Amino acid sequence: MIAGFIITGSASKDIVIRGLGPSLTNSGMSGGLLLDPIIELRNSSGVLLQQNNNWKDDQRSQIEGGPFQPSDDRESVILRTLPPGAYTAILKGVGNTTGVGTIELYDTNPAAAAQLANISTRGFVQTGQNVMIGGFMLGNTAGNSRVAIRGLGPSLASFGLSNVLTDPTLELHNGNGTVMISNDNWQDDPVSAADLTANGLAPTSPTEAGIFITLPPGTYTAVLEGKNATTGNGLIEIYNLK
Repeated sequence: MIAGFIITGSASKDIVIRGLGPSLTNSGMSGGLLLDPIIELRNSSGVLLQQNNNWKDDQRSQIEGGPFQPSDDRESVILRTLPPGAYTAILKGVGNTTGVGTIELYDTNPAAAAQLANISTRGFVQTGQNVMIGGFMLGNTAGNSRVAIRGLGPSLASFGLSNVLTDPTLELHNGNGTVMISNDNWQDDPVSAADLTANGLAPTSPTEAGIFITLPPGTYTAVLEGKNATTGNGLIEIYNLK
């Protein structure tokens, strides 16, 4: 699983990246979990900046007893201060093992003159519990945020990917799990489509999904899946446009 993110602004940003697998049983998931996750952090040139296998291996004194300590010793954590730019976090299994896992990215210094403006995650989208789920939190702000969410599949073929999700769909859920809005083809909603286009975020394929919405502070979940239970490689992107 590949999660790209962008830091904008004029200052460095303190972030935490976690790669979870075994502890997902605490969220009601069972079977097929990534039992020994490892995470890598790379810059926009692909250079490896930091890597962690088991969280106790590195930065243990900064993690242990805090809110970001995983409940399983095999899970991974990276603490890092990063200047504005584009970065990639990669989650995989030790020894090329596979399974369901999560990448989490946290802003631990929201007062800094920088923000997490975008996160996008690519992976193989399956069905049921194995669809792609992008959870995000909007907080520490005096007002609402304009948020764009995209679910891509067909356009990934232009980057050399095969077996892409041919007809992605999106749902946006609030913190209670209620579906707020859904989208199949991004041009279905003319108002949202106009906002996506005005912000340079119009998908290149008409079968790709897009949502543009104004949200108050809170917790949200974007769900990417294939129409009619189809599967394939997909990308979910979340943009905070302030």
